[in-house]
Amino acid sequence: MKKYVAELIGTYAMVFCGTGAIIINEISNGTITHLGIAITFGLIVMAMIYALGEISGAHLNPAVTIAFAVDKKFSWKEVFPYTLFQFLGATLATLSLHFLFPTNINLGATVPFGSDIQSFILELILTFFLMLVILNVSTGAKEKGIVAGIAVGSVVGLEALFAGPICGASMNPFRSLAPAIISGNLQSIWIYLTAPVLGAILAVFIYKYLTKKNPHEQTKCIIRLHS
Repeated sequence: MKKYVAELIGTYAMVFCGTGAIIINEISNGTITHLGIAITFGLIVMAMIYALGEISGAHLNPAVTIAFAVDKKFSWKEVFPYTLFQFLGATLATLSLHFLFPTNINLGATVPFGSDIQSFILELILTFFLMLVILNVSTGAKEKGIVAGIAVGSVVGLEALFAGPICGASMNPFRSLAPAIISGNLQSIWIYLTAPVLGAILAVFIYKYLTKKNPHEQTKCIIRLHS
């Protein structure tokens, strides 16, 4: 249960701070700026990895949890409770923001600026890059150490910075689903439910291919050790 509560708290913090920055930027006539929003997302993800990574792995994202399970670094029986508490965290964060800013219409919902297919492809690629980095800095299904927080937070901030104006740079189904449900902006939600999951799973297979040693290389290593 401690792991599940950690996922709830971490996802709450990410959605509250990240989408909160979007809402406050809107009502303050751009005081935070797009750069500030991207930095906010990156910093809160980094902070939650350092705060909760040793407890739950600080997935904060169902696409990441599912990808870890596909990679056999995470138990499939844990996927449902992890994703449930992530969804609860995202929903509670959006409800908190709705209470604080009741006149805001979108509540930080991700909406494509161009076509749906454009945003779908962008979200898939963005999540692919993000998961590729996570796989390289994680231990099992946990993210820990100095490198993990900086690396993952930087990727989130970077991708939000350049792709946010077009697709929202969600990379996280629940970060998009919770604001969409509560604000009623469900018209393009299928993009943000499918593309991040597919992108994260694709990253697993590519990572396996890139890091797999062929039998010839393994034999050469054994020969060196015994020579």
